[in-house]
Amino acid sequence: MMTAKEYIDSLRKLNTRVYMFGEKIDNWVDHPMIRPSINCVAMTYALAQDPQYEDLMTATSNLTGRKINRFAHLHQSTEDLVKKVKMQRLMGQKTASCFQRCVGMDAFNAVYSTTYEIDEACGTGYHENFKKFLIMVQDEDLTVDGAMTDPKGDRSKAPHQQSDPDMYVHVVERRADGIVVCGAKCHQTGSVNSHWHLFMPTISMGEKDADWAVSFACPSDAEGLYMIYGRQSCDTRKLEEGCSIDVGNAKFGGQEALVVLDHVFIPNEYIFLNGEYQFAGMMVERFAGYHRQSYGGCKVGVGDVVIGAAALAAEYNGVEKASAVKDKLIEMTHLNETLYSCGIACSCEGCPTKAGNYQIDLLLANVCKQNVTRFPYEIVRLAEDIAGGLMVTMPSQKDFESDLPVGREGETIGEICRKYFATREGVSAEERQRVLRFLENMCLGAAAVGYRTESMHGAGSPQAQRIMIARQGDIEGKKKLAKNIAGIQ
Repeated sequence: MMTAKEYIDSLRKLNTRVYMFGEKIDNWVDHPMIRPSINCVAMTYALAQDPQYEDLMTATSNLTGRKINRFAHLHQSTEDLVKKVKMQRLMGQKTASCFQRCVGMDAFNAVYSTTYEIDEACGTGYHENFKKFLIMVQDEDLTVDGAMTDPKGDRSKAPHQQSDPDMYVHVVERRADGIVVCGAKCHQTGSVNSHWHLFMPTISMGEKDADWAVSFACPSDAEGLYMIYGRQSCDTRKLEEGCSIDVGNAKFGGQEALVVLDHVFIPNEYIFLNGEYQFAGMMVERFAGYHRQSYGGCKVGVGDVVIGAAALAAEYNGVEKASAVKDKLIEMTHLNETLYSCGIACSCEGCPTKAGNYQIDLLLANVCKQNVTRFPYEIVRLAEDIAGGLMVTMPSQKDFESDLPVGREGETIGEICRKYFATREGVSAEERQRVLRFLENMCLGAAAVGYRTESMHGAGSPQAQRIMIARQGDIEGKKKLAKNIAGIQ
């Protein structure tokens, strides 16, 4: 397994093409807007090297028998599924941000079981292709971006009906040695920080969509593949000098990008679905289930940090003993632990697939994510309530540090700021400044992309879960229960 330093060094060897603000970024590894997200991924490697987290962060590969990072693991039991959620909560607690490797892990498990059933029905060789690919990933301890979300264009139309066929990733040429693909994937978490990409369909498809029913893997620096970095609120604070406090979470951050495929060649050995449209929905549904389970871990870990920061702000303001504040913190904890309970429950109720790896209970996983679309918003609202208005009206770090004289007695801007934003005895103005900027980052700034807004749209927007809940909820079975007890024939 790689160390954190080895992971960062490995990124420097890639020829990944990254664009931001209309320019090509050559040294993206050290770019101040990108580096915090790399630090997040690096933490998945660092904790795997720490003996106290070995049980959660590592596993034994069912393919090779070797010790691997759990982010590259195929779940072999409900215990594995539970450990996954606990690992994700730990990672959220350590970074207070999106650590980006969950999407690849969820994609591994979805593609592994789906390719097995495609081969069983169609006599293809996709499952062996995928196993060889995953063994390489495990042995080299690679970070892989799971790429599912297409731009979709006119969402009332199927892929083959779009005026621009590139609105969904599709095959434009089939050759004896592979395929050529075009299209794009948007909102791609951690794409720039990944060694490889694993592409999947984004919706169920019909026969006329066969060219769009495609799944494959390719290196992140493959010819014809490039990425356009996504903006986040307050992101340019990272470019300012002397702004570590104003950034809020200066060390860690999330990352999203538009990944474009411009006639990228995919060799046969990296193809896992190629026209078998009837299995596109299965791959989507399984990936979505795993990823909705993930939110019962990662968002809970970040929620732990939000709750801690809110409690700290209350303490610094001298109101930690107020009953109203205590009640808000209790409610935040209740909501956060409810999310965790759903993540654990869908894991404990998991079952083996035909391929042998375990999948979660789909109904409970969708209930988990449905709650995630709501509860973090309330947690953030309560955190903002506790923090107070200063969270969004406080002068800049440079003002607090300024030695420009402005007062009658020669006081500087910095002295004035520290005087009027002082709080209880024993707490410095800087400490108060730091916790409020941190909360601003979590609730409204760059980190909100990986916590608040991603809670709504990541792994599918709320209606996607409601459709699955309706499908999995067995209303007819429940009606029979009522009939039996009520004596209705």
